[in-house]
Amino acid sequence: MDRNELASQHCRARKGESALGEMKTKDLLAALPGWALAADGKSIDKAFKFEDFYETLGFVNAIGWMANRQDHHPDLEVGYNRCAVRWSTHDVGGLSMNDFICAAKTEQAAQD
Repeated sequence: MDRNELASQHCRARKGESALGEMKTKDLLAALPGWALAADGKSIDKAFKFEDFYETLGFVNAIGWMANRQDHHPDLEVGYNRCAVRWSTHDVGGLSMNDFICAAKTEQAAQD
């Protein structure tokens, strides 16, 4: 599955499901250059750089809008010209397809 395929999907409820396995996680990460698996294997993250606070805030607002539409929300760490984004699915205790869908959508937002 490539990044565009992931980005075209919509998040869905994951209660009662298990976290993705290591092989599936690695396959999905391959579609998302620059994203990294956290040491505990329960989240993926990427740091984005911008020219200034205005661009950073625009990106954060775009992610917020998308996350609310998907009903799946990231952890964000925001500074003047940077934003670190971390996706995980608390309901499954690790990573789900929702995290990779939203990471792909995050990439789209960063390029707009």
